[in-house]
Amino acid sequence: MTKFLLSLHVLTAIVAVGPVTVAASMFPAAARRVPVPVGGAGGGRDGGGADAGDVRTVRLLHRICRVYAGLGIAVPVLGFATAASMGVLGDAWLITSVTLTAVAAGLLAAFVLPRQEELLGQLADGQPVERARTVRLAMFTGLFNLLWATVTILMIVRPGSTTGA
Repeated sequence: MTKFLLSLHVLTAIVAVGPVTVAASMFPAAARRVPVPVGGAGGGRDGGGADAGDVRTVRLLHRICRVYAGLGIAVPVLGFATAASMGVLGDAWLITSVTLTAVAAGLLAAFVLPRQEELLGQLADGQPVERARTVRLAMFTGLFNLLWATVTILMIVRPGSTTGA
């Protein structure tokens, strides 16, 4: 049962967290590339000021982040089931991983997704976005990705683990 749970946990992490990390990383640059007509709103193909295709790309990236973040809830659920099955719930590497996962989820929910929504709203209204805002979003996204990379390494290396890996 442990191998089955571990397989589900890893597959779910790849399928759910992978798209969020990639789409969130692409979002700031995609938002900067949306053309905004001189003079602000009006004139775009979508009724706003921005090119409809470019706004659709940014909207799609945000939707990927939102949907897969929701699916990503299964990762820690399966992780706890796997850890319980392995008898490692009290191990330091797992507690650290759980803490970093919670911080990453909080960062995504409190800083990345809301800022994406704000920028998307501006673009849909044909308003230009400030580069500083996309840079801050990229920073939060980078922190989110760094946390997930750290969790992944901890899950593979498992410092102090006696399970043989």
